[in-house]
Amino acid sequence: MKRVCLVISLPLLFLAPSLAGASDPRDSVCLDCHEAGEDAELDELEAEVHMPTFLRGVHGTTDCIQCHVGVSEDHDDEGQIPDKVDCGNCHAQEVDDFSTGIHGTLVAEGDPDAPRCEFCHGQAHYTLSQHDPDSRTFPMNVPELCGECHRQGERSAVRNHASETHILENYRMSIHGKGLLESGLIVSATCSKCHTAHRELPVDDPRSSVNPSNIKDTCGNCHYGIKETLAQSVHSPTVTHTDAKLPGCNDCHTSHQIQRVTNGDFRIEISSQCGKCHEKLVESYFETYHGKVSKLRGELTAKCYDCHGSHDIRSPSDPASTLSSANIIGTCGKCHSGANAGFVEYLPHATHDDREKYPQLFWAYWGMTSLLLGTMGFFGVHTILWFTRSLIESLRGSRREESGAPPIEPSDEDVYFRRFELSHILLHLTVVVTFLTLVFTGMCLKFPDNPYFSVLAGAFGGPVVLGVLHRLSAIFTFGYFAYHLAAVFVKWRHRQVTLRGLVTEDYSMIPLPRDLVALKKNVAWFLGLGPRPQLGRWTYWEKFDYFAVFWGVAIIGLTGLMLWFSETVTLLIPGWWINVATVIHSDEALLAAAFIFTVHFFNGHFRPGKFPMDLVIFTGRSTLAELKKDHPKQYEELVASGELEKRLVGPPPRWLSITAAVFGTIFLLTGLALIGAIALSLIHS
Repeated sequence: MKRVCLVISLPLLFLAPSLAGASDPRDSVCLDCHEAGEDAELDELEAEVHMPTFLRGVHGTTDCIQCHVGVSEDHDDEGQIPDKVDCGNCHAQEVDDFSTGIHGTLVAEGDPDAPRCEFCHGQAHYTLSQHDPDSRTFPMNVPELCGECHRQGERSAVRNHASETHILENYRMSIHGKGLLESGLIVSATCSKCHTAHRELPVDDPRSSVNPSNIKDTCGNCHYGIKETLAQSVHSPTVTHTDAKLPGCNDCHTSHQIQRVTNGDFRIEISSQCGKCHEKLVESYFETYHGKVSKLRGELTAKCYDCHGSHDIRSPSDPASTLSSANIIGTCGKCHSGANAGFVEYLPHATHDDREKYPQLFWAYWGMTSLLLGTMGFFGVHTILWFTRSLIESLRGSRREESGAPPIEPSDEDVYFRRFELSHILLHLTVVVTFLTLVFTGMCLKFPDNPYFSVLAGAFGGPVVLGVLHRLSAIFTFGYFAYHLAAVFVKWRHRQVTLRGLVTEDYSMIPLPRDLVALKKNVAWFLGLGPRPQLGRWTYWEKFDYFAVFWGVAIIGLTGLMLWFSETVTLLIPGWWINVATVIHSDEALLAAAFIFTVHFFNGHFRPGKFPMDLVIFTGRSTLAELKKDHPKQYEELVASGELEKRLVGPPPRWLSITAAVFGTIFLLTGLALIGAIALSLIHS
C-alpha cells in the first residue's frame, strides 16, 4: 500500500475515526500495519501490537509517536530503520539512575547478560503497572524476577563476584521473604526496596543504598521508629565518635537471612554477632550460666540484648540505660522476678583469669583447682601403687604373704556372707542413679562445646529438660541424705549406736586416726616394705567414699541451693557470691565425678581380684573367701562373737545376679563414658 508522509496526512488523521481505542488519531495509521489479531501470541509478536493487552498496560494511553519519534509513514518503503526507543524521554530520572547503577554499567560495556528495561518491565507495549499482580515488578513477583539472574547457578551468581551466595533461597526463608511470599504482605522488603529499583550498586560503593553509611536510612524507610531509636544509641556515629566501624542493621540482622527477633535461632546466634565487635566480653559471657545455656541452644536464657537493649543501647552511666542504677533491677527483673539490690551485684562478665578485677573468683578457682589436683594426685598415686602390687600378687598365684591372715579354704568360695542389707542396696542404687544424672546434666552445662555433651543435651530435650532433671536429682539427693541421717538417729534412739561408738567402734564410718595407720601400712605393703594390713569392717578408702558423700552434699548442695534460689540468697549477701558459688559448685562436681569414675571404680570394681565388677553392693552378698581376704579383722571379730553363722546366707538367685550384672555394667559404662568426655573437654579447653 502506497503510504504518504505522516506530516502531509496529518489533517486526514484528525478526520479518521479512532481505531481500537487509540488515544491519538495518528495511531490509527500505525495500527493499519502494526495491529495484531485478537488471538495473536504475545511472545511471537515483534512489530505488531496486541491492542487489548496494550491498553491494559501503563502505556495504553501513550501515543505511538511519543516513543517512536522521527518515524515517517513511509519508513518501510524508504528503508528507514526506526531509532531505538529512548525510555529517558519520559523516565529521565529512572534512566539516569540505571546508567549509574551496576546494571546500566554492564549494559554500557556490552555485557550480553546485563538486564535492560524490557527484561524487568517486559515489552514496552505490554508493560504493566507495578500494582498489577501480573506485572513482573509487582512486589510478590520481584524476588523471582531478580532470581532469574541472582538465583544460585544463574547468570549473575555464576560470576562469583557477589559477597553472598544462595541469595534468593535465603531471602525466601527470611522474615521479609516469608512475610511477602507466605503472608502476602506486599509492604515487606523486597530486592528493589533495599537495593532500589534502578540504581543497584555494590555494597562498597558509598552511593549504594546498602553501603554501611546508608543502610540505616534504607532500613529506616520501613522501620522509622527503630531508626530514630538507634540514632540515640552508642552504635550511632553521632553518639560514639570513633574511627572504628560501628555496626549497621545488617551486622546484627544479616541481609538476606533476616529472622524474626523472637525466633529461637536469632536469640541463640545474636551473642556471636555481638562478639564480632565485643570479643572479650562475649568470651566472658559464654563462661557464665547464661552463655553456656545459649551454647546448648537454650532460647530462654538472657542474651546480650536482654540486658543491654537492642537498638537503644546506651552507656550504663546514661540514666536512660537499661543498666543504669535506676533501671538495672527492672532489667534483671524481666527474667528474675525477685531481683533486688543485692542480686544486681552479680558479675555477668566476671572471669577467674583476672586477679586484679575479680580476686574473689581468682582465689575461689585456684582453691578448688588445688583441691582437685591434690585429691586426684594423692589417690592417683595410691591407685597406681595398688594396681602394681595387686598385679604382682596375681602373677605369683594364690600364695599369700599376709602374716596372721585367716586361711582361705576352697570351700569358702561357695559360702556366702550377707554384707549389705536391702536398705543399703536401695540407698546405693539411688545414689548411683542420681549421681550419674547430676554429673551428666551438670557436665552438659559445664562443657557445652563438647559435641558428646551438646548432642546428648539436644537429644534429651535441651537445657530446660536438663535443668529439670538436675534439680529433681538434687531433691532426691537431699532426700536420701536426710533418710540416712534419720536412720542413724533411729539407731541411736534404740541404742544400736552411740555417739562415742561413732568415733571409736568398728561400725563407725567416720575417718579415724587408726585409718591413717592402716593407710600407712597399706602403702608399705604396696611398696613391698611390710605385710598387708588386717582391715576391719570398713576400710579407709570406703570411709573416704562415705565421707565424700557428706562433703559433696554439703558443698555442692549448699552452692547449688544458692544458685537455685539466688534472688532469695542475695537478700542477705551480695550478688558476687553467686559467681563464687558457681565456681565452687562446678569444680567440686568435677572433682566428685573424676574421683568416682576413676579411683572409686578401681577400688570397687577394676582392681585385680574384682575385675570386671564386684556385685556385692547390688546383691548384698560376698563369699566367705572375699571376707577373709578383704576384711580379715571383721571375720575374726564375727567368729569371736558368734555372729558369723547368723550372717551366712545362700548364693544370690540367678535372676538377681543377672540383673545386678546388667545394671552394674550400664552404670560402669556410663561413668566411663562421662569421664572420657570430661577428659577430652579438659584437654581441649
